[in-house]
Amino acid sequence: MTGPRHADRPEHVLHPDELEVAPGTAHEGLQGWVPELASEDELRDALEKAFDYRGDVSVTRKDGSKIEGYIFDRVMGKTLADSFVRLLPKESNQRVRIAYSEIRALAFTGRDTAAGKSWEAWVKKYWEKKEKGEESLSLQPESLEE
Repeated sequence: MTGPRHADRPEHVLHPDELEVAPGTAHEGLQGWVPELASEDELRDALEKAFDYRGDVSVTRKDGSKIEGYIFDRVMGKTLADSFVRLLPKESNQRVRIAYSEIRALAFTGRDTAAGKSWEAWVKKYWEKKEKGEESLSLQPESLEE
């Protein structure tokens, strides 16, 4: 079995060299959000957003136990029991695997470490400083730990 050939690409493919601004990913402001998990689709959607989130989340299991940490991996199976997230707990280096079927609640509790750190925000801040006459400007990125 072979993959698609270059000649088989669809006509609507965007060519980055021809674009003034390439489309990116829009990140929602999820910090502090506690999603409703009433249906399987809502649970799957919330966990997909948690995987893309750049901060810690709190997971409450159906047995009442809670764990807070960073979701670094997820596998979506056919059922909730076959699907799981992998999390780095805030208080340890031990990786934890949690089946979707074990999750009762989810909360986006940690600070989104990349909030406001988009390229556009950086360029805007750079030009504002340049207009004020700052001389110590650098093309090096700022620390995300601010």
